[in-house]
Amino acid sequence: MKIILTTLNSRFTHSAIGLRYLYANMQELQPNTSIQEFSINDAIQTIAQKLLINNPDIIGIGVYIWNASEVRELIHIIKKVSPQTLIVLGGPEVTYLPFRVNFDDADYIIQGEGDVAFYTLCKNIINEQPMDKIIKMNAPNLKEIQLPYMYYTDDDIKNRYIYVEISRGCPFECEFCLSSMDEKVRAFDLDEVLAEFDKLWERGARNFKFVDRTFNLNMKAANRILDFFLAKEPPYFAHFEVIPDHFPASLREKIKRFPHGALQLEIGIQTLNPEIAKNISRQLKLDKIKDNISFLENETTAHIHLDLIVGLPGESLESFGRNLDELMRISSCEIQIGILKKLSGTHINRHDIEEGMVYSDIPPYDILKNNQLSFFDIQIMKRFARFWDLYYNSGNFKTSLQLLWQDESVYENFYAFGVWIYTQTDSTWKISLQRQGELLFDYLSEVKKINKEAIADKMIHDMMKLKGRAIPAYLKAFAKNITIEAKQGTSGFNKRQL
Repeated sequence: MKIILTTLNSRFTHSAIGLRYLYANMQELQPNTSIQEFSINDAIQTIAQKLLINNPDIIGIGVYIWNASEVRELIHIIKKVSPQTLIVLGGPEVTYLPFRVNFDDADYIIQGEGDVAFYTLCKNIINEQPMDKIIKMNAPNLKEIQLPYMYYTDDDIKNRYIYVEISRGCPFECEFCLSSMDEKVRAFDLDEVLAEFDKLWERGARNFKFVDRTFNLNMKAANRILDFFLAKEPPYFAHFEVIPDHFPASLREKIKRFPHGALQLEIGIQTLNPEIAKNISRQLKLDKIKDNISFLENETTAHIHLDLIVGLPGESLESFGRNLDELMRISSCEIQIGILKKLSGTHINRHDIEEGMVYSDIPPYDILKNNQLSFFDIQIMKRFARFWDLYYNSGNFKTSLQLLWQDESVYENFYAFGVWIYTQTDSTWKISLQRQGELLFDYLSEVKKINKEAIADKMIHDMMKLKGRAIPAYLKAFAKNITIEAKQGTSGFNKRQL
């Protein structure tokens, strides 16, 4: 019996912790089981060829929102070429109904955490036990399953992020999030986990991405994890997803001690409008959130990644704009602008009729329109988010971009800029860095009527932060009149970990 565990990651530098959990718990079947990972950028037929070359009896595939369509195509190819190969699906994209991607060609689907369930299914297949196609699983006891960390290869450690966790579940009930479906937060044995982290460290692992939904919920556990890293010699990188209103003194003191570039905190803000937050069952403690962001901004070197969502039920563009303006007022952190998605199983569907919520049934299931935002509004905001990444989150125009809004609304001015960019490019992709600069220069000088030398001063200052970067042709005429203090190396903002 040959068994392959596989998935399509969203990019090469990612690794699938789920596959390694399955492999770690395969017991006596482990010698007959292997892991093969791919990315969504790989050719599907080539993936099928590599999977089938060793004639596997069972292929287990992890299905996620970013690979659902590609997995459907992969199943189609495998079943056409090797119909006797059994295909087992698992992962969040097949755990909840309805399935908006057709997975009818799969032989079995495990719904829920499959750490032990996949092994049991394989044993039943070997023993020819009759089973239903869809297997619903209860959450396993985390302290009884085998940990996956020894199954990251040396190549993984050298070239990929190492995904880790100390807990599963989330105590909150945000209606757009699959984690709200979990009944409770469950923790792994922290002593065992830390022992495994030490082994990874000794093998050279330095990039740790924690997949816990609420890392700073349990202060005892969070402090022990931070102590683990603070006891190590930098450089290293640790990424945590944290809740924005829970940074007690003990946590603050430890975060302040991390060296520059070592710590990244992803904070889901989503909205600062109390009425909208209440409407989607999301806790919103504004004073604490603002105080904590201010602390992280002014007293630590952590890279902060804040999230906002466009299209929440009942939220207008004006309300979203106020959210963005307020975040920009209290922070210079990276702000990721996302478009609302309707994930199967979440309770966001209760707003569909009242708020006129219309979503695409094609992954990533993003909103198309609602009572507040037209289809055209959503399209403009998708471009807004893309241009925001290119200009603001990239850090490439950190000084010069401030000329765009100065003391006015960030949202209103960047909205107008994004609309104008699209009229010039008819695209949001394949816009070179030089072209981005030219567009910004032209807009500031021609539309905003700002003095060209003042613009050039700021733009050259931004460019000289990057060692060896040449002044582009459209700025050379102004360079001789500007004193340039070239800075060596790259700013921390540009070197952020993604």
